[in-house]
Amino acid sequence: MSIPNTHIRAVVDDYLERFPKEADTAAPLVRALAGGLGPGSPERWGVDHVTTGAVVLDPCWRVLMVRDRGSWMLPGGPVVETDESLHEAARARLAEVAGPVAGQVEEASGDLPLDLGPGPVHDSPTSDGSEHRTLIFLYLYRATAATIPAGSGAFGDLAWRPHTDVPSARLAAKISQALATDRATVGI
Repeated sequence: MSIPNTHIRAVVDDYLERFPKEADTAAPLVRALAGGLGPGSPERWGVDHVTTGAVVLDPCWRVLMVRDRGSWMLPGGPVVETDESLHEAARARLAEVAGPVAGQVEEASGDLPLDLGPGPVHDSPTSDGSEHRTLIFLYLYRATAATIPAGSGAFGDLAWRPHTDVPSARLAAKISQALATDRATVGI
């Protein structure tokens, strides 16, 4: 079973209700879903594939990242046929990339992604010569152990890095907001 368009549309609608200023980012996907197209027909909607990723914060408020081709990235990957929801896909990609670390995290954002935006551009061009475009749904997780070892993951080196090292300023601001909420909750 693959993720139904109705699920993707519901997640996007809920996300845009919370972050209405980000409508332009999701516009190609919204248009495709309104026309009945989904991730299986990328050439017709301007995004080559939907991906999911994980923003994993440890108790020291660092982010788990993986080094891929020399760059530090958030763990994640494309949605596959066996995925049934976007947040489950994010958890599955985290497990694939980070291995045992994934078993030591808990969901912090539920069905609503922390961020939705363009994903990394892939090196190989599409059949029409344009660059691959992705749309990534990023979900927030909390590490449950005080120290989860980083090291070598399935797809590269893993490390805990400052949350400001994430790929976009908008995402760093959302993480800072989540951290401020945490700090207020624990009275720091």
